[in-house]
Amino acid sequence: MTQRKYDIRLIALDLDGTLLTDEKKIAEPTVEALHALSSQVKIVLASARPPRSVRHLYKQLELDTWQVNYNGAMVWDEPNQTAVFHRPMPGELCRKIVDLARDMYEEILVSCEVMDRWFTDRDDHTYTTETGKLFSPDEIVSMDQICLNPITKLMLLADPMIINRLEPLIFQKFGRKVLVVQSDPQLLQIMDPKCGKSVGLNFCCKRYGISPKQIMAFGDAPNDVGMLQMAGVAIAMSNADKVVKDVAHWVAPSNNDHGVLEALKRYGLV
Repeated sequence: MTQRKYDIRLIALDLDGTLLTDEKKIAEPTVEALHALSSQVKIVLASARPPRSVRHLYKQLELDTWQVNYNGAMVWDEPNQTAVFHRPMPGELCRKIVDLARDMYEEILVSCEVMDRWFTDRDDHTYTTETGKLFSPDEIVSMDQICLNPITKLMLLADPMIINRLEPLIFQKFGRKVLVVQSDPQLLQIMDPKCGKSVGLNFCCKRYGISPKQIMAFGDAPNDVGMLQMAGVAIAMSNADKVVKDVAHWVAPSNNDHGVLEALKRYGLV
C-alpha cells in the first residue's frame, strides 16, 4: 500500500481515544511522524473540544491548519484566533432543554460553550469534561443570562443513569431541532442538528482544495462516524465503538499502542 495509490492529502485526527493516549498525551514517535508529514499533507485536528483545550496539542504538532471544534459546530483558524465557520443554537432553545432536564433532575450540571468561552450557573465539578479538568469557567451566571445569546454547544452532566434516561426524552421532545451526542457516560453534548465533524471537515477541504477521497480520517467514537464515512481511507482504533469499526477500512492498534502511527506506516505515509 502506498501514498500514491491512495493519494492522501489530508489527515483528520480525532483526539481523545484516538491520537491521545489514556494519559491525554501524544506518543513521541507519533509526534515525530506527524512533524515529518506536515510539509506533505494537511493535518487537521477534529474534536469535540473547544479551541483552548486543543491549543497545546496544536502547538506541539507545529500545525498551521484550520481545526474542527465542538463536533463540527465551529471551524477555527488558530493562527488568526478566529472562527471561520460557526453554527450555534438559539439561546431560547437551549433554555427549554435545560428546563426539561432540571424539571426531572434538578441536580444536573449545565455547561454552555459560546465560541471559545465557558459559561455555567453552578461552580460544581462533581462531573466534568476533559476541558473542565484544564480550565475554569469564564463566567458563572444565571441560565437566564447565558441563554440570551446563541450557544455553540450545550452540555448536560450527571450520573450516567440520569444521562441514559434523559437522552431519549430530549430526542423525543426536540427531535430534529438538535444533535445529541453521548461520548461519555456522564455527558450529553447538544449542538445544532446541521453540525458534525464531517461538516467541519468538508469546510476545511474546500479551503485547501482537497477531495474527501484524499482524506485519511481517524476516530474511535460515534461522533467520528460521519467523518470516517466521507474519507477515502477510514481508520478506527481497536478501542473504538463497534459502529466506528463497522465503517472503517482498517482497524488500527489502540490509542495506547501507537495506533495512528501504525496506520500511517500501513498506508505508506511514513
